[in-house]
Amino acid sequence: MNDDELHYLSLLEVGREIQSRRISSQQVTRHMLARIEAMDARLRSYVTVMAEQALEDARRADREIAEGLHRGALHGVPLALKDLLWTQGIPTTHGMTLHRDHRPAEDATVVRRLREAGAVILGKLQQTEGAFADHHPEVQPPVNPWGAQLWPGASSSGSGVATAAGLCFGALGTDTGGSIRFPSAANGITGLKPTWGRVSRHGAFELAASLDHIGPMARSAADAAAILAAIAGADACDPTASQRSVPDYLATMTRGLSGLRVGLDRQWAMQGVDAPSLHAVQEALTWVQRLGASVLEVRFPDAVQAVLDWPALCAVETAVAHAATFPAQRASYGPGLAGLIDLGLGLSATDYQRLLLRRADFTGRVRALFTQVDLLLVPATAYAAPTLQRMASFGSDAELFAGMLRYTCPFDLTGSPTITLPGPCTAQGEPVGFQLVAGDWREDLLVRAGWALQQATDWHLRHPTL
Repeated sequence: MNDDELHYLSLLEVGREIQSRRISSQQVTRHMLARIEAMDARLRSYVTVMAEQALEDARRADREIAEGLHRGALHGVPLALKDLLWTQGIPTTHGMTLHRDHRPAEDATVVRRLREAGAVILGKLQQTEGAFADHHPEVQPPVNPWGAQLWPGASSSGSGVATAAGLCFGALGTDTGGSIRFPSAANGITGLKPTWGRVSRHGAFELAASLDHIGPMARSAADAAAILAAIAGADACDPTASQRSVPDYLATMTRGLSGLRVGLDRQWAMQGVDAPSLHAVQEALTWVQRLGASVLEVRFPDAVQAVLDWPALCAVETAVAHAATFPAQRASYGPGLAGLIDLGLGLSATDYQRLLLRRADFTGRVRALFTQVDLLLVPATAYAAPTLQRMASFGSDAELFAGMLRYTCPFDLTGSPTITLPGPCTAQGEPVGFQLVAGDWREDLLVRAGWALQQATDWHLRHPTL
């Protein structure tokens, strides 16, 4: 196998090569560590590279495979983790200088499950401060491999950059207002935000507990499905993790789109978006029809108020999550995260109750929509491939703020599962994403649809030139 192509194999492809012993996990891991060393000084996607432990994981995987023990699709495959997921004895910073020396006593549940699946953990990936909107002022953000002038996404920015650049075969990210979907769209990869409760949050620093989702970021829907299958399921350490059984996503993903009902609200999804985002939705619409799905015109519940309500709802839960260190250690906080917590601390109980009632109403209306359709097609954001210069005004530009959150935070409020897929690039060759949304617990439909679209198109096969 040509080492020049090894890092851009799919997770499932490299896994088959390792598990059939045509290549060793150690060889793949050394290749990835060398690539990180050569490229990540510029891309800055990793906070901590766990080279020694990764090679130990790889040696164990090779030994187990040689002895006939097979742990599944991830066995021997190098992956990486967003740096808010606890790793025993390894720094877990949550994007905060305040936690630069935090070494957890145990692995997060999702990390433990990846290890049990035989995955090799390459290291911890950069993120925004506290998983909110901005990187800490003392932290240099990751660089989008498609162009240094392009926004790398937030908050799972390192996960998006490393996966797109071939510095891991997949990663875990988290999503509270769009933080799996933003970097997936910005970096041209596939991101799967599961239903809230599908994946345990034990051992993950919180941004906002009832909005936080942990999910896979990879270069294909199939790869994301393999990771989700490993991390999903009930957890005695997290009573909010669902007791529902976890489907075999890989076994059902090839069933195709025929017979599925895809909903489209043309006014909500296709007006007020830029040309590349609109083109991505139009192309996706064409392909879902070609592949046998029926497209139904629907009316999505008015999401304007939901977008306006999200910051305050997030702020209250963030204030709770940081009660031990804020305001006591306010000087260690950047202005963005501190401002969010101040917003939460200043909200009255009656105002918060109004937010909760509106959230419940909106969630009920969205759930009712999925009695009519199986999937919903929407943009990833209203503005494709935003530049760093444009995103510098994110907090002060109301139109930009609403456009970026319009198609993301509503599905954190409802807890609905979504998959973000690469679509056709801009005229300048920059990544553009679109989303499919499903009803609760129907990640299997998202994987099916993603797999079918990625078998029929090559949008996900493009890689940045580094």
